[in-house]
Amino acid sequence: MKSVGVAILGLGVVGGGTYKILSEHREFYRRTQNIDITVESVLELNRQRALDLGIEESKISDNIAEVVSNPNVDIVVEVIGGVEPAKSFVLAALHSGKTVVTSNKELFCKYWYELEKAARRTNAGLYFEASCVGGVPIIRTLIDGMQANVVHTLTGIINGTTNYILTRMTREGLDYASVLKDAQALGYAEKDPTADVEGFDAAYKLSILSSLAFHTKVPLDKVYREGITGISSKDIAYGEELGYVLKLLAIGKNDGAGRIEVRVHPAFIRRDHPLASVNDSFNAVFLQGDSVGDIMLYGRGAGSLPTGSAIVSDIIYAATHADHKYATFKNTQLAEKGVRYVTDFQSRYYIRFTAHDRAGVLAKVAGVFAKYNISIVDFIQKGEDPDRVAEGESDGIPVILITHTTSEFSVRRAVEKIAALDGIVQVNSVIRVEN
Repeated sequence: MKSVGVAILGLGVVGGGTYKILSEHREFYRRTQNIDITVESVLELNRQRALDLGIEESKISDNIAEVVSNPNVDIVVEVIGGVEPAKSFVLAALHSGKTVVTSNKELFCKYWYELEKAARRTNAGLYFEASCVGGVPIIRTLIDGMQANVVHTLTGIINGTTNYILTRMTREGLDYASVLKDAQALGYAEKDPTADVEGFDAAYKLSILSSLAFHTKVPLDKVYREGITGISSKDIAYGEELGYVLKLLAIGKNDGAGRIEVRVHPAFIRRDHPLASVNDSFNAVFLQGDSVGDIMLYGRGAGSLPTGSAIVSDIIYAATHADHKYATFKNTQLAEKGVRYVTDFQSRYYIRFTAHDRAGVLAKVAGVFAKYNISIVDFIQKGEDPDRVAEGESDGIPVILITHTTSEFSVRRAVEKIAALDGIVQVNSVIRVEN
């Protein structure tokens, strides 16, 4: 039986969950995988936290050099998060010839090239299943299961915090600020939620996933990003009325001819779309391959045990394979030459504006749309808000429309013109609508 020694860098939520899985399933892995996995070292400044988990005091360290020089350690698990000191610790492990398993999507997204270069130099492994979508095995699916296919599209709900917020806003009609406060109280959102609600977390993951799906390095700076902070419960309700559900989507498209588009933003999808029923903190990724057709992977996108499950699966894979598998593309610091990234992408659009209720206003709006070759598929004109009328604050009526597929740049120009029209109070919202 093969013995495998593991070091865990950080015993927070994910690190603690990883230790729990390894401890409780040790005999199971001995029986099913013929490997004996033991935790030989932990890097943790809070010694009491480690002791409370049942870790022997002799195995607790506050020195990375001590950890990576330990001859009993074969695999180093990094679950600290952020860039530093995580980057320095991971490089120290790789330079020592230790295989690294990480859940750190920001670190991996930004420094994939450097980390892989270090791993190859010492013939160490570098595994990152837990960096994207928690316990959902999307990385292994892309690296192994989908290799027979040309993947044309990747669409995902890959941030649990924003999905929880949007689900609550949809179900209960609550505003963004109040749901965010609840999410922070429950631990779904950080005290500083910027990484989640502004789409950074999803952008890191999309950069990684689209690189694997499309067999070319997709740098972070090529990912269009837009968060959910401007989303109104009114727009969610109007969208529902038209048969749509609002989600923060990560979208990757590859036309097979060197054109790639990658974007993260809120979007309406039809109520019968497979992703429409993915709610609360759950995540899902919907793939379209040229041979297999449609595939969706669904599960918990965060948490101590789901993420720990992904980490341990990487540990087992690394321990049971003699040769380490790297990405199928040439890893570069920048985008590969010859790949064109689409910025003027095609979509349908939900547009809500407030207009004065008088003759000719909507005709002017229609004229602007005609000028930019934008046609309308759905249209709602609401009456005055009774609450605002009662308070003497009425300053127009809401108009909601959904366009046929058109270009991003055309919509932006049209919206600018509409906002300047006489009779338009303001353009309230512009949200993409995906098929």
